[in-house]
Amino acid sequence: MPNVKPFANLPRHQRTAYHLIEAASRTWGTAPALDQPAGKGQYRTYSWLEYRQIAEEIAAGLRAKGIGKGDVVGLASETRAEFYLADLGVMVAGAIAAAVYTSLSPADQVKTLKNCDARMILVEDAKAMKTLLGAGAGELPVSWVVLSGEAENALTLDQLRDAGQRAMVEAPDLIERLRTGVKPDDHAILYLTSGATGEPKMGLVNHNSLVANCDMGPSVLPIGAEDCTLAFLPSAHITQRLVMQLLMIRLGVRVYFSEGLAKMPAELKRIKPTFFVAPPRVWERIYSSVTTEIRKKPAVIRNLFYLGLGLGSEANRRRQRGGTPPAWMRPSLKFFDRVVFSKIRERLGGRLKVAASGAAPLGKDLAEFYASINLPLIEGYGLTEGGVIALNPVDRPMAGSIGKTLPGVQVKISPEGELLIAGETVFHGYYKDPEATASVLRDGWLHTGDLAELDSRGYIWITGRKKELIVSSNGKKVYPSKIEALFKLEPLVNQVLLIGDKLPYMTALITINASVAETLKGGAPHEMKKLVQRINRQLAPFEQIRKFRILDRDFTVESGELTPTMKLRRARVIENYKELIGELYVGRDDV
Repeated sequence: MPNVKPFANLPRHQRTAYHLIEAASRTWGTAPALDQPAGKGQYRTYSWLEYRQIAEEIAAGLRAKGIGKGDVVGLASETRAEFYLADLGVMVAGAIAAAVYTSLSPADQVKTLKNCDARMILVEDAKAMKTLLGAGAGELPVSWVVLSGEAENALTLDQLRDAGQRAMVEAPDLIERLRTGVKPDDHAILYLTSGATGEPKMGLVNHNSLVANCDMGPSVLPIGAEDCTLAFLPSAHITQRLVMQLLMIRLGVRVYFSEGLAKMPAELKRIKPTFFVAPPRVWERIYSSVTTEIRKKPAVIRNLFYLGLGLGSEANRRRQRGGTPPAWMRPSLKFFDRVVFSKIRERLGGRLKVAASGAAPLGKDLAEFYASINLPLIEGYGLTEGGVIALNPVDRPMAGSIGKTLPGVQVKISPEGELLIAGETVFHGYYKDPEATASVLRDGWLHTGDLAELDSRGYIWITGRKKELIVSSNGKKVYPSKIEALFKLEPLVNQVLLIGDKLPYMTALITINASVAETLKGGAPHEMKKLVQRINRQLAPFEQIRKFRILDRDFTVESGELTPTMKLRRARVIENYKELIGELYVGRDDV
């Protein structure tokens, strides 16, 4: 039976993607590593040995097709097993893997592939290739490989592997030359930043940074070869790429791939993951679904739910203060956990050891809800330029905090309140943009752009974004993310954007959940007014929302209002709704 224990940290001179998969295949061998949906609930399963072998074949095939060390290879695919295999193959070859966000418009994807000087594009299938060609990719000096199926004027993944196999036969030392020829300081990934506060940039990360970051995992995450997870985040995002792809190799965790958000509820129940990472939006939707259902239940069940929630909340507060629930509380907690809260956890398969929130900030109230039902969300913090640098302790998470720094990471707070980072996880700069690089890498420290506080216990608290700080016309400073987070627990609310920079008071644009709105007796505007009044009571006078408007559609990626990772692009929303916003600053207050 394969070893369930993780392998030892790699020495500095072996910190490359190839040595990472080599150690994993040697440790776990024929145990399952990747499970790609094959239809009707079936999967194509790849072992750790196959994972390494296929990555080697792809790497050799890339070399045979003229891709050399340091060349950029573009990847345009949803998250699937073939992406993992191809991505790793690119890195094993010593090339630089540049994945694009497939949720961006085809024109933006082509623009990115052009700007990163890609020499080859590995695309998901013929349909995706046709879409990119229609958006101008035919003008790029690239060759094409489709990861699934076949396409005209493109190699299939099998054909690329065949070319690699032939190259390995012709040069038996080829893989060993790749193994020793790719160095830890060589670039491995070209990340596309999400562009939440400006135009997207491309960040270069070397092999050492990736592997050093992965080596921090075993000491903070109690998962390994006996565990499994479900992957669905965008393949280009650092949370997906580093945590759900490379860290899973480091820990030996089996990865199942989702067929999409619509099928995920059934997949979670079937797969029963023990480790699951999702952005706050997913956790918000689960919460909204639960509370909406509870409102429809008879009064006795509603009262039981809220009584248990209150008791769980009190127990969680005691834990966060460093204590434990008193003896008199424990029987009741066990009762509510068995009768009420276990049913909620069963929606996620019922076996979760670690439920994590990543890719965007998590609201404190949302974190407290999950902690109250005995499913604490472990929030961490990472960014394209710095890697994953902080994580809440699994046994003592603090709601609202991003946790403590990972071993080997240095942090400090600047006099302006900005979070600064140093360590091996930090990137090596933006691609062909020395000015932008110099603006964030100064005196050995990465300037994150996030405003933060560090408490006496070592927990880090993000208070806002430096560029998103609202300064009203009377000089008062407002952190919009803190106020917007208060709306995220409300089932009626989908999205909210606070406005007020250089203006006399705060206003908000709000989008709503239509299915919830249909159940309201007083109508959405009336209920929203009551909701805003309730939230205002938690705010200082200068923070309070005096007017709001309910929009007739959600913010979208297509309109440029959301990044591919669903973060708000404030400037674009304000530009798109500038006339409506102007109306909010005339006449009497709404609230």
